Amino acid sequence: MLIASPNIGFDHTARLDELRPGHVLRFTSVTVTAGGKGVNVARAARDLGCPARLVGFAAGRTGSAAIDHLLDEGIPVVGVPIAGEARVNTIVLEKSGRVTVMNEPGPSIGEAEWRSFEEAIATHLQEHQVFVAIGSLPPGAPADAYARLVHLASAVGLTTIVDASGQTLARALEANPDIVTPNLFEAEALVHGSADERVEVDGIDVRPRALEAAMRLCERGAAAALVTAGSAGVAVASADVRGWVSAPAVTVRNPIGAGDAFVAGLAAALERGRALQDAMLEAVAAGAASVETSLAGRLDPARARALLAGLTIQAG
Repeated sequence: MLIASPNIGFDHTARLDELRPGHVLRFTSVTVTAGGKGVNVARAARDLGCPARLVGFAAGRTGSAAIDHLLDEGIPVVGVPIAGEARVNTIVLEKSGRVTVMNEPGPSIGEAEWRSFEEAIATHLQEHQVFVAIGSLPPGAPADAYARLVHLASAVGLTTIVDASGQTLARALEANPDIVTPNLFEAEALVHGSADERVEVDGIDVRPRALEAAMRLCERGAAAALVTAGSAGVAVASADVRGWVSAPAVTVRNPIGAGDAFVAGLAAALERGRALQDAMLEAVAAGAASVETSLAGRLDPARARALLAGLTIQAG
């Protein structure tokens, strides 16, 4: 698969007993890795035996260092140089299990930088079967950035997956992507105008809400919509299927990146020629397996296979 992930940078995954605003706090441990949603997808895809190529902006020395980290990990990556410095995101894991994510915006770009990014994508499209556009865009990126990439990939026959939110997702839907994979909050923000970016989902009405949002996304241009709802499960809507997959019970160590592992499982299965319904089950298993690991974007493929055995799609 080919992954467009503009905002490559670093993730600091930090642990402490309790996050207390206004106090001087000392983390008990910090792990530094190259980060970004597309990076998480590439790592999970590698763990699943499906190598991916990543294209992202390499902003300044920080961005160059992130690219070097990825190459050291064995992840093929194309860095598109831009001015400024790549962002650093902090993921705070408390002893209680609560998770707080602090994301920086990344450096601003203009039309010329985005065209360079498109050219880098176009260079590698013929080498793949599945194209993934995922994550936030740098400030200054065109509103139709992912729509333009979807058009490029669709024109040469790739299956297109978009995982985005807000106007980036809205404009991408106009390009008729094959699959969109927002979480419930992102989907409802677009469909109903609500706004919420909590890490976990709760509420007894999650399933009908997710199914409704998936159908509305299809009406707006997606061939299929998979709306993730955290530990509750995933809704799917397309011309051929409308249903729900309940997430398996797992021991949560770090829920960050579960949605990215979900996308990796989906794209990897589609690369192997699996039908959407089967690919969706593999995606759920991958996402569930990932939360049992301490770092975003990692998973145990054997655990994912074990979880897959208990999954089914229930009629919506």
